[in-house]
Amino acid sequence: MSAGVRNFVVNTHHCPEAYSRLLWEKNGRAEYRGVPVVFRHEPVLLETGGGIRNVADLLGDAPFLVYNGDVLADFPLEPLLARHAESGCIATFALRSFGAERRIQFDAESGLVTDMRGLIGGRTEPSFLFTGVSVFSPEIHRWIEPGRIVSIVPVLVDLMRRGARVGGAVVDEGVWFDIGNPEAYLDVHRAVGGHRFSYLPEDWLRPVAERARVGDGARLAGCTAIGAGAEIGVGADLEDVVVWPSERLSERLQLRNAVVAGGQVWQSDCPSAEVAP
Repeated sequence: MSAGVRNFVVNTHHCPEAYSRLLWEKNGRAEYRGVPVVFRHEPVLLETGGGIRNVADLLGDAPFLVYNGDVLADFPLEPLLARHAESGCIATFALRSFGAERRIQFDAESGLVTDMRGLIGGRTEPSFLFTGVSVFSPEIHRWIEPGRIVSIVPVLVDLMRRGARVGGAVVDEGVWFDIGNPEAYLDVHRAVGGHRFSYLPEDWLRPVAERARVGDGARLAGCTAIGAGAEIGVGADLEDVVVWPSERLSERLQLRNAVVAGGQVWQSDCPSAEVAP
């Protein structure tokens, strides 16, 4: 919001009621810190391209930010927005120069993306990581068929072959995490304790939430976090375990590297997270 965002549009699919409960949604609308939030449900997932086209009527005729739902980031958006405004590109990606998944070829001199996932080929620029945060011009809607299930990647690659410009802004400040699987989700819990998030209060990190119950003699170690209303049995031993709200763990249960959600235990080996050097 400090970057000028005045409206949110959220695509939902799995467990849409979770968003409604979190933001007190009513008739498809809610608020986050005083900013309007509108939900658009996708009974069938339309992927990143189809999802953008599906909310064209809610986005208006100005450039808009896209923030993938499986990332957690805290870095400045102003360089990305400024680069898009001055470039005339149809899309501009927030990039990082380090990380395991560097699959975007980017020419820093021109400020343009030259290849994505090797689909165009023939370029030798350095590779960068795409953060899942980007800015699009409303023209993009013309190139995606309504209701089509399609990733934004082939759409943009086709446009690049036609001569369209896709730009990039390298944003290595702050933190970025991919939280698309249990391993990465636990990595985040390991790493965020030492970071002061710009959009959260200073006392946001509470390993044991209010209304959680922890039985006598229970051991909570590492990045273990207990959600509101959860109950941990007497003598339980948890290390690097995230327990979601309202879950119940039996007495003397021993868990390592796990997420407890929906009555199930998701085990993980937890590789190290990618953070800025």
